[in-house]
Amino acid sequence: MKRFTLIIATAILVANPALAPVFATEKASADYAVGAQYDTTHVYVPQDQFDTFVTSFVATFGGTTSKQGQFQVTPTKSLTKSQLVLTPAGTVSVFGFRTPIPYPFGDERTGYLVTDLDTAVKSAVSHGAVRRLATFPDPIGRDSVIQWPGGVNMQLYWHTTKPSYAPLQNAPENRIYLTADAADSFIRSWTGFAHGKIVSDDEAAQGAEIGQAGKTIRRVEIRSGYGDMVVFVSDGHLPWPYGRDMTGYDVSNLADTLAKASAAGVETLVAPFSVGHRESAIVRFPGGYIAEIHQKI
Repeated sequence: MKRFTLIIATAILVANPALAPVFATEKASADYAVGAQYDTTHVYVPQDQFDTFVTSFVATFGGTTSKQGQFQVTPTKSLTKSQLVLTPAGTVSVFGFRTPIPYPFGDERTGYLVTDLDTAVKSAVSHGAVRRLATFPDPIGRDSVIQWPGGVNMQLYWHTTKPSYAPLQNAPENRIYLTADAADSFIRSWTGFAHGKIVSDDEAAQGAEIGQAGKTIRRVEIRSGYGDMVVFVSDGHLPWPYGRDMTGYDVSNLADTLAKASAAGVETLVAPFSVGHRESAIVRFPGGYIAEIHQKI
């Protein structure tokens, strides 16, 4: 009887393939990354501190800027000062809004250039992201804002005219702070979309790196065509300013960099300290942007 039932069931599925069970055999997705030099941290500053921030960032890391302009960069009516700062340690997109900032802008951490926006967004959604708004045009291309598990917000963008930026001397790291509730989902989603490689996964890393001396945390390093990423997995009990630092900048001489920063009006929030294979500090630029800066040792 069991054999007869199996034959009948098989015949039904052959006749009606839509009824066949779906198995979790995900098809490999394309890689839409262009390069780390095209990936920007989004920095929102008060418009009256815009120029001071840009000057201090260049003084700290070197580099050049694009021409400053005023644009509507959101799908709804708004106006912002906008400028790119391209340094050997990483690129930032600076926004100084002259109008209230429309939702959901202001909490996206980074902008990633992709080769094809529509298919990249589709791939991100298939890997667990959600769109925070529909894709929209901007003055030089098209954009979308997405959110990954754990509430990690990013912008994907595409330029009408292909940009050409010099490779970075050192790629910065996107610093993600999560609890264990979301970490595995985020890591699985991001590595699947970004074709990311887990470089290290230390489940007993020193909590001192994120202000939790005496505790252990999980520390995951991921590398992809979008640049470097470090995911800190902890109980979330983070002393200020940890968790407010979105990007870590790799420099050859931390002391020299901090001296340049200080001369440009940058405040050191966490004095240099050694942990793991790096010496690290956290600073705050004019306008409020908080960043980690480190030197490998």
